[in-house]
Amino acid sequence: MIFEDLPTTPTSEELIDKAFSRAARAGKAKGGLEAQQSMLQTAANIISDNLENVVTAWPDFEYEDDVHPFYYELADAIVDVDRLRQALSEVMWASRKAREIHEEYQPRLRKTDVDTARKHRKQAFARLADIVEQIDDHLLYINESRNDLRDLPEINPDEPTIVVAGYPNVGKSSFVNDVTNARGETASYPFTTKGIGVGHFERDHIRYQIVDTPGLLDRPPQERNEIESQAVSAIEHLADCMLVVVDPTGECGYPIGSQLELRDAISARFEAIPVLTIANKEDRFEDGDLTEAVAADYTMSVETGANVETVLDAAVDAIDYEPELPFDG
Repeated sequence: MIFEDLPTTPTSEELIDKAFSRAARAGKAKGGLEAQQSMLQTAANIISDNLENVVTAWPDFEYEDDVHPFYYELADAIVDVDRLRQALSEVMWASRKAREIHEEYQPRLRKTDVDTARKHRKQAFARLADIVEQIDDHLLYINESRNDLRDLPEINPDEPTIVVAGYPNVGKSSFVNDVTNARGETASYPFTTKGIGVGHFERDHIRYQIVDTPGLLDRPPQERNEIESQAVSAIEHLADCMLVVVDPTGECGYPIGSQLELRDAISARFEAIPVLTIANKEDRFEDGDLTEAVAADYTMSVETGANVETVLDAAVDAIDYEPELPFDG
């Protein structure tokens, strides 16, 4: 996942201490004017290189090749991507400014006496410290963003993906666990009340991804807050097929009418992809339940296993995924 290996961002104080302590050691190894030059070069290089490394460790949010729209939307739901980009830009400015200060002062240290050179070097150190202190808030925000994003569950937006939705207790998680290796494969997003379930299965040597999103697509849109709504926008970039699971028996605690209203809202939101309505618990249907289940594309029972593979095959057929073949030119 693109955010998991982001390094810790130093504070301005940590970076200044590191640069000046290394510079002091470099100066002790030499003498005279050479010591002052070595100290300045060491301090400037450490500040510039460390700040540049902070920036280059992050993907470029402007390019889809670096950040898939799914992860862009997801990141923006958790942190303020515009503010993060601005912070990275300011840090890169400081990196360049540190090199400019080195280039400005280094000639002054070559043809002068040691006392004057020491005075110039101290002036340069003061300017370097001031530059780093100016971006302290930006460094803090970058590190906060790193901490918020690095533990996101690993989801591959390039794999054909089935997203499972529906009210709680209709059998979504049981279905995902039944058809994949997803048992225990959950992790928490900051905007969900439970862990996201992510599993995989194969058909015709093609790996499919199936995602259960408790806390997002299990209630009407008007009940989602702004962050949750943006997270649903991210899922729009991920899903290739949507399975809306309903429980016509009402054992889940929600009337079938409300469940179908949620299904209709999801269908409207994800109108660009296939949305299949799956009636679960068919082993418990009564005569009246079957009438309600007519609205479903398929019926199944996760508990008994009836028609589970049929539903999965229907989702695969709906996706109609064609793998990209290497160009033979």
